Amino acid sequence: MSPRPSPVAPGSPALRWSALRSGLAALCAVTVMASVAARADGVEPLPTTEVAPGVFVYQAPYALLSAANQGAIANVGFIVGRDSVAVIDTGNTRQAGERLLAAVRARTKLPIAYVINTHMHPDHALGDVAFKADGTKFVAHAKFARALLARAQSYLDAAKRQTDGAADLRLEDIVTPDIEVADRLELDLGDRKLQLQAEPTAHTDNDLTILDARTDTWFLGDLLFVGHLPSVDGSLEGWVKVMRRTAERKVARVVPGHGPASVDWPGALAPQQRYFDRLRSDVEAMIEKAATLREASESAGLSERDGWALFDEFNARNAIEAYREAEWR
Repeated sequence: MSPRPSPVAPGSPALRWSALRSGLAALCAVTVMASVAARADGVEPLPTTEVAPGVFVYQAPYALLSAANQGAIANVGFIVGRDSVAVIDTGNTRQAGERLLAAVRARTKLPIAYVINTHMHPDHALGDVAFKADGTKFVAHAKFARALLARAQSYLDAAKRQTDGAADLRLEDIVTPDIEVADRLELDLGDRKLQLQAEPTAHTDNDLTILDARTDTWFLGDLLFVGHLPSVDGSLEGWVKVMRRTAERKVARVVPGHGPASVDWPGALAPQQRYFDRLRSDVEAMIEKAATLREASESAGLSERDGWALFDEFNARNAIEAYREAEWR
Protein backbone atom coordinates (compact mmCIF):
# COMPACT_ATOMS: atom_id res chain seq x y z
CA MET A 1 0.00 0.00 0.00
CA SER A 2 1.46 3.33 -1.01
CA PRO A 3 2.11 5.80 1.73
CA ARG A 4 -0.34 8.68 2.05
CA PRO A 5 1.19 11.92 0.71
CA SER A 6 2.04 14.52 3.29
CA PRO A 7 -0.42 17.40 3.48
CA VAL A 8 0.72 20.65 1.83
CA ALA A 9 0.60 23.63 4.12
CA PRO A 10 -1.46 26.62 2.91
CA GLY A 11 0.78 29.27 1.38
CA SER A 12 3.72 26.87 1.00
CA PRO A 13 6.00 27.15 -2.09
CA ALA A 14 4.72 23.77 -3.29
CA LEU A 15 1.10 24.94 -3.23
CA ARG A 16 1.92 28.25 -4.90
CA TRP A 17 3.79 26.44 -7.69
CA SER A 18 0.92 23.99 -8.14
CA ALA A 19 -1.57 26.85 -8.50
CA LEU A 20 0.69 28.73 -10.88
CA ARG A 21 1.24 25.63 -12.98
CA SER A 22 -2.52 25.02 -13.18
CA GLY A 23 -3.12 28.65 -14.18
CA LEU A 24 -0.48 28.53 -16.88
CA ALA A 25 -1.92 25.32 -18.23
CA ALA A 26 -5.40 26.85 -18.38
CA LEU A 27 -4.07 29.98 -20.07
CA CYS A 28 -2.19 27.91 -22.64
CA ALA A 29 -5.31 25.87 -23.33
CA VAL A 30 -7.37 29.01 -23.89
CA THR A 31 -4.67 30.49 -26.14
CA VAL A 32 -4.43 27.30 -28.18
CA MET A 33 -8.22 27.09 -28.50
CA ALA A 34 -8.40 30.73 -29.62
CA SER A 35 -5.63 30.16 -32.13
CA VAL A 36 -7.33 27.07 -33.52
CA ALA A 37 -10.66 28.92 -33.73
CA ALA A 38 -9.00 31.80 -35.58
CA ARG A 39 -7.39 29.41 -38.04
CA ALA A 40 -10.63 27.50 -38.47
CA ASP A 41 -12.53 30.71 -39.11
CA GLY A 42 -9.96 32.08 -41.52
CA VAL A 43 -11.94 35.23 -42.27
CA GLU A 44 -9.93 38.39 -42.80
CA PRO A 45 -11.94 41.43 -41.63
CA LEU A 46 -12.54 44.17 -44.15
CA PRO A 47 -10.37 47.19 -43.31
CA THR A 48 -12.59 49.99 -42.07
CA THR A 49 -12.13 53.67 -41.33
CA GLU A 50 -13.92 55.42 -38.47
CA VAL A 51 -15.27 58.41 -40.42
CA ALA A 52 -17.11 59.76 -37.34
CA PRO A 53 -17.39 58.48 -33.76
CA GLY A 54 -18.91 55.00 -33.95
CA VAL A 55 -19.35 55.12 -37.75
CA PHE A 56 -17.12 52.70 -39.68
CA VAL A 57 -16.80 52.43 -43.47
CA TYR A 58 -14.99 50.04 -45.79
CA GLN A 59 -13.73 51.92 -48.84
CA ALA A 60 -13.99 49.60 -51.84
CA PRO A 61 -11.66 49.63 -54.85
CA TYR A 62 -12.91 50.73 -58.25
CA ALA A 63 -13.36 47.24 -59.62
CA LEU A 64 -15.77 44.74 -61.07
CA LEU A 65 -16.52 41.52 -59.20
CA SER A 66 -13.75 38.93 -59.39
CA ALA A 67 -12.36 35.99 -57.45
CA ALA A 68 -9.53 38.23 -56.24
CA ASN A 69 -11.73 40.83 -54.53
CA GLN A 70 -14.37 38.31 -53.32
CA GLY A 71 -17.16 40.78 -54.04
CA ALA A 72 -16.02 43.56 -51.70
CA ILE A 73 -16.49 46.16 -54.45
CA ALA A 74 -18.93 48.65 -52.89
CA ASN A 75 -18.58 50.86 -49.85
CA VAL A 76 -20.22 49.20 -46.86
CA GLY A 77 -20.21 50.05 -43.19
CA PHE A 78 -21.72 49.89 -39.74
CA ILE A 79 -22.82 52.17 -36.92
CA VAL A 80 -22.35 51.26 -33.26
CA GLY A 81 -24.90 52.42 -30.71
CA ARG A 82 -25.08 51.95 -26.96
CA ASP A 83 -27.10 48.73 -27.22
CA SER A 84 -26.69 47.42 -30.75
CA VAL A 85 -25.22 47.79 -34.23
CA ALA A 86 -26.65 48.58 -37.66
CA VAL A 87 -24.85 47.30 -40.76
CA ILE A 88 -25.30 49.23 -43.99
CA ASP A 89 -24.91 47.16 -47.17
CA THR A 90 -22.92 43.92 -47.25
CA GLY A 91 -21.11 43.31 -50.56
CA ASN A 92 -21.56 41.05 -53.57
CA THR A 93 -20.92 37.60 -52.06
CA ARG A 94 -21.21 35.57 -48.89
CA GLN A 95 -17.45 35.97 -48.47
CA ALA A 96 -17.70 39.77 -48.62
CA GLY A 97 -20.48 39.66 -46.03
CA GLU A 98 -18.45 37.40 -43.76
CA ARG A 99 -15.49 39.77 -43.95
CA LEU A 100 -17.75 42.68 -43.01
CA LEU A 101 -19.15 40.65 -40.12
CA ALA A 102 -15.60 39.96 -38.97
CA ALA A 103 -14.89 43.71 -39.16
CA VAL A 104 -17.89 44.39 -36.93
CA ARG A 105 -16.78 41.77 -34.43
CA ALA A 106 -13.26 43.22 -34.38
CA ARG A 107 -14.80 46.47 -33.10
CA THR A 108 -17.68 45.38 -30.85
CA LYS A 109 -19.51 42.38 -29.43
CA LEU A 110 -22.85 44.19 -29.34
CA PRO A 111 -25.71 42.43 -31.17
CA ILE A 112 -26.34 43.37 -34.79
CA ALA A 113 -29.92 44.63 -34.63
CA TYR A 114 -30.30 45.66 -38.27
CA VAL A 115 -28.85 45.12 -41.71
CA ILE A 116 -29.97 48.04 -43.88
CA ASN A 117 -29.72 47.88 -47.66
CA THR A 118 -29.47 51.12 -49.63
CA HIS A 119 -30.80 49.32 -52.74
CA MET A 120 -30.99 45.87 -54.30
CA HIS A 121 -27.92 45.79 -56.57
CA PRO A 122 -25.82 42.67 -55.93
CA ASP A 123 -22.64 44.52 -54.91
CA HIS A 124 -24.62 45.95 -51.98
CA ALA A 125 -27.02 43.16 -51.06
CA LEU A 126 -25.85 39.60 -51.79
CA GLY A 127 -23.63 39.56 -48.71
CA ASP A 128 -26.74 39.81 -46.51
CA VAL A 129 -26.73 36.02 -46.18
CA ALA A 130 -23.71 36.23 -43.84
CA PHE A 131 -25.82 38.14 -41.31
CA LYS A 132 -28.75 35.76 -41.02
CA ALA A 133 -28.92 35.23 -37.27
CA ASP A 134 -31.49 35.26 -34.51
CA GLY A 135 -32.57 38.79 -33.74
CA THR A 136 -31.09 40.55 -36.77
CA LYS A 137 -33.71 42.35 -38.84
CA PHE A 138 -33.21 43.26 -42.49
CA VAL A 139 -34.43 46.69 -43.57
CA ALA A 140 -34.89 48.07 -47.08
CA HIS A 141 -37.08 50.16 -49.37
CA ALA A 142 -40.64 48.89 -49.89
CA LYS A 143 -39.79 48.08 -53.53
CA PHE A 144 -36.52 46.29 -52.71
CA ALA A 145 -37.83 42.71 -52.49
CA ARG A 146 -39.72 42.78 -55.77
CA ALA A 147 -36.77 44.31 -57.62
CA LEU A 148 -34.23 41.90 -56.12
CA LEU A 149 -36.26 38.76 -56.66
CA ALA A 150 -36.94 39.70 -60.28
CA ARG A 151 -33.18 39.62 -60.99
CA ALA A 152 -31.94 37.25 -58.31
CA GLN A 153 -31.05 34.31 -60.54
CA SER A 154 -29.18 36.47 -63.03
CA TYR A 155 -27.27 38.10 -60.16
CA LEU A 156 -26.33 34.70 -58.73
CA ASP A 157 -25.27 33.33 -62.12
CA ALA A 158 -23.13 36.40 -62.80
CA ALA A 159 -21.49 36.24 -59.38
CA LYS A 160 -20.59 32.58 -59.82
CA ARG A 161 -19.25 33.19 -63.31
CA GLN A 162 -17.17 36.25 -62.40
CA THR A 163 -15.59 34.56 -59.37
CA ASP A 164 -14.81 31.28 -61.14
CA GLY A 165 -17.37 29.48 -59.01
CA ALA A 166 -16.26 30.85 -55.63
CA ALA A 167 -19.49 32.82 -55.13
CA ASP A 168 -21.73 29.78 -55.11
CA LEU A 169 -24.93 31.30 -53.76
CA ARG A 170 -28.38 29.81 -54.22
CA LEU A 171 -31.82 31.36 -54.46
CA GLU A 172 -32.51 30.38 -50.85
CA ASP A 173 -29.54 32.58 -49.86
CA ILE A 174 -31.32 35.69 -51.11
CA VAL A 175 -32.47 37.75 -48.13
CA THR A 176 -35.61 39.88 -48.32
CA PRO A 177 -36.49 42.59 -45.79
CA ASP A 178 -38.24 42.04 -42.50
CA ILE A 179 -38.93 45.78 -42.33
CA GLU A 180 -39.92 47.76 -45.43
CA VAL A 181 -39.66 51.54 -45.69
CA ALA A 182 -42.25 53.22 -47.89
CA ASP A 183 -41.54 56.75 -46.70
CA ARG A 184 -39.55 57.36 -43.50
CA LEU A 185 -38.51 55.28 -40.53
CA GLU A 186 -36.45 55.90 -37.40
CA LEU A 187 -34.37 53.15 -35.81
CA ASP A 188 -32.76 53.44 -32.38
CA LEU A 189 -29.51 51.62 -31.58
CA GLY A 190 -29.61 52.85 -27.99
CA ASP A 191 -29.01 56.57 -27.58
CA ARG A 192 -28.31 56.64 -31.32
CA LYS A 193 -31.08 57.26 -33.84
CA LEU A 194 -30.91 56.51 -37.54
CA GLN A 195 -33.27 58.31 -39.91
CA LEU A 196 -34.16 56.28 -43.01
CA GLN A 197 -35.82 57.76 -46.07
CA ALA A 198 -37.18 55.99 -49.12
CA GLU A 199 -36.28 57.99 -52.22
CA PRO A 200 -38.23 58.23 -55.49
CA THR A 201 -36.88 56.43 -58.54
CA ALA A 202 -33.33 57.58 -59.25
CA HIS A 203 -30.31 55.22 -59.35
CA THR A 204 -32.90 52.44 -58.93
CA ASP A 205 -36.56 52.42 -57.94
CA ASN A 206 -35.64 51.32 -54.39
CA ASP A 207 -32.98 53.74 -53.12
CA LEU A 208 -32.86 54.27 -49.36
CA THR A 209 -30.75 56.82 -47.47
CA ILE A 210 -29.63 56.56 -43.85
CA LEU A 211 -28.68 59.51 -41.63
CA ASP A 212 -26.89 58.98 -38.33
CA ALA A 213 -28.35 61.88 -36.35
CA ARG A 214 -25.63 61.84 -33.69
CA THR A 215 -22.74 62.54 -36.08
CA ASP A 216 -24.69 64.03 -39.01
CA THR A 217 -23.28 61.31 -41.29
CA TRP A 218 -25.44 60.48 -44.30
CA PHE A 219 -25.16 57.15 -46.14
CA LEU A 220 -26.34 57.82 -49.70
CA GLY A 221 -25.60 54.45 -51.24
CA ASP A 222 -25.36 54.67 -55.02
CA LEU A 223 -27.16 57.98 -55.19
CA LEU A 224 -23.58 59.27 -55.05
CA PHE A 225 -20.62 57.94 -57.02
CA VAL A 226 -17.20 59.56 -56.56
CA GLY A 227 -14.49 58.55 -59.03
CA HIS A 228 -16.42 55.48 -60.22
CA LEU A 229 -18.76 56.25 -63.14
CA PRO A 230 -22.41 56.37 -62.04
CA SER A 231 -24.72 53.64 -63.28
CA VAL A 232 -28.30 54.48 -64.23
CA ASP A 233 -30.76 51.68 -63.51
CA GLY A 234 -33.84 53.69 -62.60
CA SER A 235 -34.42 57.12 -64.08
CA LEU A 236 -31.81 59.66 -65.11
CA GLU A 237 -34.34 62.49 -64.83
CA GLY A 238 -35.53 61.20 -61.48
CA TRP A 239 -31.94 60.98 -60.27
CA VAL A 240 -31.25 64.57 -61.32
CA LYS A 241 -34.29 65.71 -59.31
CA VAL A 242 -33.16 63.75 -56.24
CA MET A 243 -29.69 65.25 -56.57
CA ARG A 244 -31.11 68.75 -56.74
CA ARG A 245 -33.15 68.19 -53.58
CA THR A 246 -30.48 66.37 -51.57
CA ALA A 247 -27.87 69.00 -52.45
CA GLU A 248 -29.83 71.49 -50.37
CA ARG A 249 -29.48 69.42 -47.21
CA LYS A 250 -26.71 70.43 -44.82
CA VAL A 251 -24.84 67.53 -43.26
CA ALA A 252 -21.35 67.06 -41.85
CA ARG A 253 -20.35 64.34 -44.30
CA VAL A 254 -21.74 61.74 -46.68
CA VAL A 255 -20.75 58.17 -47.45
CA PRO A 256 -20.97 57.40 -51.18
CA GLY A 257 -21.76 53.97 -52.56
CA HIS A 258 -18.46 54.05 -54.44
CA GLY A 259 -15.52 56.34 -53.75
CA PRO A 260 -13.79 57.58 -50.59
CA ALA A 261 -15.04 56.40 -47.21
CA SER A 262 -16.61 59.81 -46.66
CA VAL A 263 -16.73 63.14 -48.50
CA ASP A 264 -17.87 66.70 -47.96
CA TRP A 265 -21.37 67.66 -48.99
CA PRO A 266 -22.60 68.97 -51.36
CA GLY A 267 -19.21 69.64 -52.99
CA ALA A 268 -18.64 65.95 -53.75
CA LEU A 269 -21.75 65.95 -55.94
CA ALA A 270 -20.30 68.31 -58.58
CA PRO A 271 -18.52 65.73 -60.82
CA GLN A 272 -21.60 63.50 -60.95
CA GLN A 273 -23.76 66.50 -61.83
CA ARG A 274 -21.33 67.50 -64.57
CA TYR A 275 -21.37 64.00 -66.07
CA PHE A 276 -25.16 63.83 -66.09
CA ASP A 277 -25.41 67.30 -67.66
CA ARG A 278 -23.03 66.25 -70.44
CA LEU A 279 -24.78 62.93 -71.03
CA ARG A 280 -28.22 64.57 -71.21
CA SER A 281 -26.98 67.34 -73.51
CA ASP A 282 -25.28 64.90 -75.88
CA VAL A 283 -28.31 62.59 -76.03
CA GLU A 284 -30.76 65.42 -76.66
CA ALA A 285 -28.58 66.80 -79.47
CA MET A 286 -28.34 63.36 -81.06
CA ILE A 287 -32.10 62.81 -80.92
CA GLU A 288 -32.62 66.16 -82.66
CA LYS A 289 -30.31 64.93 -85.42
CA ALA A 290 -32.24 61.63 -85.63
CA ALA A 291 -29.25 59.62 -84.43
CA THR A 292 -29.96 55.99 -83.56
CA LEU A 293 -29.89 54.43 -80.12
CA ARG A 294 -26.71 52.59 -81.07
CA GLU A 295 -25.03 55.80 -82.16
CA ALA A 296 -25.94 57.40 -78.86
CA SER A 297 -24.53 54.46 -76.90
CA GLU A 298 -21.25 54.77 -78.78
CA SER A 299 -20.65 58.51 -78.47
CA ALA A 300 -22.81 60.26 -75.86
CA GLY A 301 -20.85 61.39 -72.82
CA LEU A 302 -17.45 60.45 -74.24
CA SER A 303 -15.88 63.79 -73.33
CA GLU A 304 -16.12 62.65 -69.69
CA ARG A 305 -14.11 59.46 -70.15
CA ASP A 306 -10.86 60.63 -68.57
CA GLY A 307 -12.60 61.71 -65.37
CA TRP A 308 -13.98 58.34 -64.30
CA ALA A 309 -12.96 54.81 -63.43
CA LEU A 310 -14.89 52.03 -65.22
CA PHE A 311 -16.19 54.50 -67.80
CA ASP A 312 -16.25 52.01 -70.68
CA GLU A 313 -18.06 49.44 -68.53
CA PHE A 314 -21.04 51.69 -67.75
CA ASN A 315 -21.31 54.70 -70.04
CA ALA A 316 -22.94 52.95 -73.01
CA ARG A 317 -25.74 51.64 -70.82
CA ASN A 318 -26.22 55.08 -69.27
CA ALA A 319 -26.49 56.59 -72.74
CA ILE A 320 -29.12 54.02 -73.71
CA GLU A 321 -31.18 54.79 -70.59
CA ALA A 322 -30.87 58.53 -71.21
CA TYR A 323 -31.87 58.12 -74.87
CA ARG A 324 -34.97 56.08 -74.03
CA GLU A 325 -36.08 58.57 -71.42
CA ALA A 326 -35.48 61.57 -73.66
CA GLU A 327 -37.56 60.01 -76.44
CA TRP A 328 -40.59 60.04 -74.13
CA ARG A 329 -40.21 63.66 -73.07
